[in-house]
Amino acid sequence: MTIPADVLKLLDTEVGAALELDVRDGMFVARPLRAVSKKRYSLAELLKGATPARLAALNAQTEWARSGQSVGREIG
Repeated sequence: MTIPADVLKLLDTEVGAALELDVRDGMFVARPLRAVSKKRYSLAELLKGATPARLAALNAQTEWARSGQSVGREIG
């Protein structure tokens, strides 16, 4: 949907922003969806609970995805 630039300014938003669209009492209502800030994780948090045994098991379970010929632009 194309929304005029002056309307985007009134909504305090920009091209590509997500909008909540609704119809109320015969009127079309657009409201910007404000992004919830995403939590950033440290490497230690991401690796919490990772053990050599768990990593070996994960590698064994996903080995099929690393075998075979390249079919696109994979890095070998």
